[in-house]
Amino acid sequence: MGVSVKSVFVAVIGLVLAVWMSAGRWFFGIGGSLTWWYVPAIGLTYAVLLAWVAHRMAVTERRGRRLGRSVWVTLVLSWVCATGFGFTVPDNVGGELVSIVSHAAGSQFSAEMSIALCNPLGIIAFALAFFTLGIAIANGKDPRPEEDELLDAAYGEDGMVPHPLVHEARASQGSAQRAPRSE
Repeated sequence: MGVSVKSVFVAVIGLVLAVWMSAGRWFFGIGGSLTWWYVPAIGLTYAVLLAWVAHRMAVTERRGRRLGRSVWVTLVLSWVCATGFGFTVPDNVGGELVSIVSHAAGSQFSAEMSIALCNPLGIIAFALAFFTLGIAIANGKDPRPEEDELLDAAYGEDGMVPHPLVHEARASQGSAQRAPRSE
């Protein structure tokens, strides 16, 4: 069971971003009681999802298949949204909802705007992570044979299905004899 550097990198980044999304406010001194809800609901879920993505990436590489560009694009976009979510998700500090952005700005308007942004950023981060997983799974599968390949395997190289009456025609040709010509 080989593990690639890329899949380890994805798993580590997933774990770091899961901690950032669920408890990143504690690094700025504004951690609160909502962290206990964010850790299992957001952090653990995101970490497991990206660990699964990393596993599917390793499976794809182990099968000798190439990871498409779309895997990396959706994954990086998910990481960007997860980072933004970590900056904007609020926590309950002193009876008020405070995010890193609103704490830095210091205004109530910035608190409301960061809360308004955190939900879309979180939803998009998870959606892109699920898309990444689906694409990674699809990249790891063997391609389905084309219809022509299936016909070639079933009916020979020309891939033509024999006409249903061809057997009767060949049988009647073999048994019928030509009548002699009269001149």
